[in-house]
Amino acid sequence: MQQQQRCWGVVPAAGIGSRMNAGMPKQYLELAGKTILEHSVNALLANTRIAGVVVALHPGDTRAMQLPVFDDTRIEHVEGGEQRSDSVLAALVALLARGEPRDWVLVHDAARPCLPADDLALLIDRVISREMGGILAAAIADTVKLADEEGLVERTLDRARLWRAQTPQMFRLGELHGAIMSAQRQGVAITDEASAMELAGHQVQLVPGSQRNLKITQPGDLPLASWYLGEEGVDS
Repeated sequence: MQQQQRCWGVVPAAGIGSRMNAGMPKQYLELAGKTILEHSVNALLANTRIAGVVVALHPGDTRAMQLPVFDDTRIEHVEGGEQRSDSVLAALVALLARGEPRDWVLVHDAARPCLPADDLALLIDRVISREMGGILAAAIADTVKLADEEGLVERTLDRARLWRAQTPQMFRLGELHGAIMSAQRQGVAITDEASAMELAGHQVQLVPGSQRNLKITQPGDLPLASWYLGEEGVDS
């Protein structure tokens, strides 16, 4: 019988969310009775295949430990860094002290509180069955224009092959650690974990995800996220 493969979660939450102009990091804004961070962490913990979650926090964070979710013994916190990759790397180092390099790790944005349980389950199933790392992503439905330096349309892109990356992004713990370390040594800025894996030569599969798995970036994103979360509460 094949041994069940262990999965871990990582949530980089050291950002300050300056674009929200909210007076606090956006992950601590409240939606549907909980902070955005709590919803995002709980979305991972709701899946029984997630053995634990490491949250990377800003060094001066004084809010996280006051949240009920941090009473969960499955959660560990570490000090994050200036860039997302620094925070993810700190969490991976902590996990390597607990797990095995061949374990799977799912990195999820702190500002994606509406992750559907079915999407998470599908990602885990696809990655483990194919033995290939992957990310949730949504196919682009809009017509996409490429602009020149003056803001004029240079050409229309073929949207048939364009996807918007989401999270979680799921890879082998040891391979992701090595890929991020390599990218940092090369001085390459990476905006998500998949880009580090691509740079290191790994194949990354796209797993279709829901549009409701939005990332809260601007104040206008809050009402839609609140509606999604409220709808889930009614369904449950």
